[in-house]
Amino acid sequence: MCDSGVLPLGRILRKLQKFGLKPHELAIVVKISEQKLYLVKDGGIIKTYPVSTSKYGVGNQKGSHRTPLGTHRIYKKIGDGAKIGAIFEHNVDTGRVATIHTDETESGEDLITTRIMWLEGLEPGINRGEGIDSRDRHIYIHGTPEEWLIGKPASHGCIRMKNRDVVELFNLVREGTLVEIVE
Repeated sequence: MCDSGVLPLGRILRKLQKFGLKPHELAIVVKISEQKLYLVKDGGIIKTYPVSTSKYGVGNQKGSHRTPLGTHRIYKKIGDGAKIGAIFEHNVDTGRVATIHTDETESGEDLITTRIMWLEGLEPGINRGEGIDSRDRHIYIHGTPEEWLIGKPASHGCIRMKNRDVVELFNLVREGTLVEIVE
């Protein structure tokens, strides 16, 4: 497949190859301006998911609640087998299950549900290092009980997904999968 007009896939994949992306491996591209996550392989998009990135915009500073740009990898996958809507605190399944809202009901909390793919920045000075480290900032791809907000910026820095979508993605990728976050 060739580059689409909105996603410079060829350029992104060439960058990911510098970070070790091999032929036939899956990678993830998050395009903030589109509020979409693309699962890519061998130069083509194989799956597209709507997402929600930070309502505060892009940025890498600790405490900014912004979504960081650049190359990451999935550092750790958490929640395999957890129930849809399982609530995680400090990366642990609490045993509680959130009500998933598809209408305009706000949960009142920034809950992390169903699955977690914890991201680690790979670019020193961009998303890795003191005060800007994505892993230390606990930047995740995760489910949310506020599914009605998916498709527009609403998170506190993480990449939120619909719960069934995050389960599907979790099952398709492995720890170490490369993730590129672009504006």
